[in-house]
Amino acid sequence: MKRYQLLTLLVTIGFTLFFAAVGAAKKEEISFDLVRSTAAANAGCLPEAEGRVTIVSEGPVEIMRVDVSGLPPKTEFDFFVIQLPNTPFGLSWYQGDIETKVSGKGSQRFIGRFNIETFIVAPNSGAAPVVHDQPPFPDANTNPPTPPVHTFHLGLWFNSPADAMAAGCPGTETPFNGDHTAGIQVLSTRNFADDQGPLRQLIP
Repeated sequence: MKRYQLLTLLVTIGFTLFFAAVGAAKKEEISFDLVRSTAAANAGCLPEAEGRVTIVSEGPVEIMRVDVSGLPPKTEFDFFVIQLPNTPFGLSWYQGDIETKVSGKGSQRFIGRFNIETFIVAPNSGAAPVVHDQPPFPDANTNPPTPPVHTFHLGLWFNSPADAMAAGCPGTETPFNGDHTAGIQVLSTRNFADDQGPLRQLIP
């Protein structure tokens, strides 16, 4: 009888420790919407544009999945982590591209640091490589010094002004692609306050 009770106790303790470990290993996750940008809304274009973002913390890094819809088909867009959701956007980090299918839907997965610790810093000025030297947005040959600046917002841009105009949007040129010849912003996290971007919600 005592052996049975001891065995039952050990099994109970084992299950308790197992489920405690599972709970401790539970991944932190957030999800939120991307909405039509101010530029697109003011121009009355892309009325169905929307997106959904899910970020899962893996400990050392996060995995961010971005799904977009209501966009022009078979079109390339450029995705950024940004300081502010609307102009002047502040400090911005180019994450990668999203290309839509014939349905006007697209998705992409990005791996990096996408949480309350996401920031840009430049302790001092230094020489910077100049790869693109043509106006209107040539590369800077030095960086401005800045203390740590958090970048909690996200934005998606047309890869070219021509693509924007084909969709009925303004043909304004912006620096938000690899060679600084992008179109207007399409989606953003402007549904969050400037200092409360959604990446701030994830505390790993």
